[in-house]
Amino acid sequence: MTQPSPKKELLKILGVGFGIAVTIGGTIGTGILRKPGPIAAQLGEPWLIMGVWIAVSLYAFLGTLCTIELGTSVPKAGAWYVYARRAFGDYAGFVVGINSWMGTCAALGFGVYTMSEYLALLIPSLLGYEPYVAASILLILTGIHWIGLALASTFQNVMSFLKAVGLFTFVAVCYIYGNEISSADATLTTSKIIQTGSFIGPVIFSLQAIFYTYDGWHTAAYFTEEDENPTKNLPKSMIGGVLLIIIIYLLCNLAILYILPMNELANSKLAAADAIKLIFGEGSAKIVTIFLMVSILGIVNAQMLFNPRVLYSMSRDGLFINAATYVNKGGTPALAMPITAAVAIVLILVGKEACEKLSDIATFFFVLGYASGFASLLMLRKKEPLLARPWKVPAYPVLPILMLIISLAFLVSAVVQDISSSKYSILFLVLSYPIFLAVQRLNRKD
Repeated sequence: MTQPSPKKELLKILGVGFGIAVTIGGTIGTGILRKPGPIAAQLGEPWLIMGVWIAVSLYAFLGTLCTIELGTSVPKAGAWYVYARRAFGDYAGFVVGINSWMGTCAALGFGVYTMSEYLALLIPSLLGYEPYVAASILLILTGIHWIGLALASTFQNVMSFLKAVGLFTFVAVCYIYGNEISSADATLTTSKIIQTGSFIGPVIFSLQAIFYTYDGWHTAAYFTEEDENPTKNLPKSMIGGVLLIIIIYLLCNLAILYILPMNELANSKLAAADAIKLIFGEGSAKIVTIFLMVSILGIVNAQMLFNPRVLYSMSRDGLFINAATYVNKGGTPALAMPITAAVAIVLILVGKEACEKLSDIATFFFVLGYASGFASLLMLRKKEPLLARPWKVPAYPVLPILMLIISLAFLVSAVVQDISSSKYSILFLVLSYPIFLAVQRLNRKD
């Protein structure tokens, strides 16, 4: 039976199974189903498509090795925020934490709104009511999470299992029932590379798209404070989770390339659905729609789990309101979780376009979080050489330096490729300092 939680302490009830489930659930959404088409339109060659997927897969795996050192040496809720604050001080932590939290709120709102749109395809009477359906779904999830961590984590385990089984089934169906395309249909003569005569733009676009699908590979690190034995469990959770994701992503791409002609794939908005329709006909669309909703529900539930823990950790350090440190008997941050849900609901009611735009901007901050993590690892090795490190990243300092350089290069390319979103990202960074000062003054008064 779950024991009552002290008002300001999280419950230590999680293990390896949850860590793997939340990594899968927090990473695999609709990206693997939606991104292969636009990537094919850019690159047009199977070997190049698989090459960029393998490159980002390697980034996620090596990033995982770095994050395990941080998570096991500083086992606190909040991941990137915790590491940045410890390594670089309160303001750096505040910037990383608040932007990560706000970006995830936007992604949460966008995800639930998208789920409501798929639900309306199955139940036409819901057409026109998508914002209210989305808000209702989020309120139901809020109720599940309020009951406690045990129920919310079990729900996550089930959603992640169904998601993984569904994607492996998709791969098997493509190879068993599908027909392999001819070599003539395997290339696209009108790809962006051919049109522009340059690899740079199309490859950067494709890398950005794949980075989006991989965001979440670090999710288990948010829960080290609630893990029964993070020193033992976190390496298994993170490595096991990211390897499963890599296998699923690469197999799904191979299956799509096996069955869909490149010119059809390049024009596909939902490649997996088009592959299933090619095999079973139009009537299979509902099956794909149901799977999409399960997939989205899994990632939304993971976001509802980890995002409030960022606010909780910031509040405990005096960088958000003190009341957000309270934890209910079920182990849920009692104020941080409803605040997170409320902000996401406001964004939903403002409109899907606002959520989508904020999600685009958030991608910048998510990668900024990665960069801050690799920089924190390097700084903490220098700043706290005697800190207990049950896990040490291999090939130090070469590996974290390499990961930091790659992350910064991605940030620069993201700014160049999407100037409009980047302007808002920079504006948020500028505004963060006066907000930081205001929060400090408020907490001093309390």
